Amino acid sequence: MSGFSNADTGSKAADPYKSKNLDDATVKEKIEGLTDFISASKFGMMTTRDGSSGALVSRCMALAAKVRLLSTTLLPFTSTNTHQEGGGVDLLFHTNTESGKTNDIQSDPHINISFLNGSGEWASVSGTSQIITDRSVVEKYYTSSLKAWLGDLGDGKHDGGPQDPRIGVIKVTAKTATYAVVKKNPVSRMAEIAQGVVTGNAASVNKLREITEQEIQTWRQSNSMVQ
Repeated sequence: MSGFSNADTGSKAADPYKSKNLDDATVKEKIEGLTDFISASKFGMMTTRDGSSGALVSRCMALAAKVRLLSTTLLPFTSTNTHQEGGGVDLLFHTNTESGKTNDIQSDPHINISFLNGSGEWASVSGTSQIITDRSVVEKYYTSSLKAWLGDLGDGKHDGGPQDPRIGVIKVTAKTATYAVVKKNPVSRMAEIAQGVVTGNAASVNKLREITEQEIQTWRQSNSMVQ
């Protein structure tokens, strides 16, 4: 038995690009590759659902940190220590708690974060979100650049500083992820694509990696102890 149902087989046949590019990597390779790509991208599109209309809404967000949950403490990861710590599947973003995206999350916590670079490499992380307003967490991830987005209202309180009550943190807890990174140089990629146009064969140019909910849960559990 192949392990696939007729429906699975038909689906694979209908999507030859996926069949040709799906990368058989270990969970460690897939998650570390994802966190490396996210660190390099820095900016992503956050998609939430508008509570009043049901419409999906996206906006560009700067990544504040990648984290993993150790007991009850959120620990940050940077692109230089992610591999050493072995985590980073969950994401943090700054937010103005008075903004529309905060209302969206409070209405429906389901969320998607997507990343794209100039080479056509991309990543999509789906999960759930929560708004953190604990001042110790806000101060830990605070950056003075937030002042440019919040402004100073001149009341001595809403000044864009670390104690500004408008500043919160969106924590995205990943459930599944898919990403594609190039596996050939530009010349080889163009030759592969050109050959595909002529022969009708799907081009094999990317490492397409899918991370399941079970794989993320297992990874999170295996990296939940303080090292």
